[in-house]
Amino acid sequence: MRRTLLCSCLLLFIPACQLPERAPLRPLPEDGPPLPYAELLTRARAQSMIATEAFYVNKWPDVEDAARGLEQTAHYLAKAEDVPAKQKDQLNAVTTSLSKDAVKLREAAKAQDEKAANETLQRLHLTVREMRLDK
Repeated sequence: MRRTLLCSCLLLFIPACQLPERAPLRPLPEDGPPLPYAELLTRARAQSMIATEAFYVNKWPDVEDAARGLEQTAHYLAKAEDVPAKQKDQLNAVTTSLSKDAVKLREAAKAQDEKAANETLQRLHLTVREMRLDK
């Protein structure tokens, strides 16, 4: 009786140990209106983390999708509104770097090249970190 009760209690806690599913990011409209810098920064962070998580479990199509999303975010960042003064000077270079690395990540994911994908993800994370609002 005690064993049955103990086992059933343990089974109740197993689902609590799972990570929650992330809500998928909706694609941005083609050539839509400019968006706030902070919103795009949050989006870039989420996409880079999604790409990294997918990379860890070899979900290459998900890595490709996240890379496409990062390309689109970089496109929107180039015309973002409410850009912090400290970021305005570097915005063009940052968006170019983000876009190029997103393309490289997409190509590495297509080829399932772990080394290239890992190196590109590292650069992407550093780029997104440099975009922070408090810099």
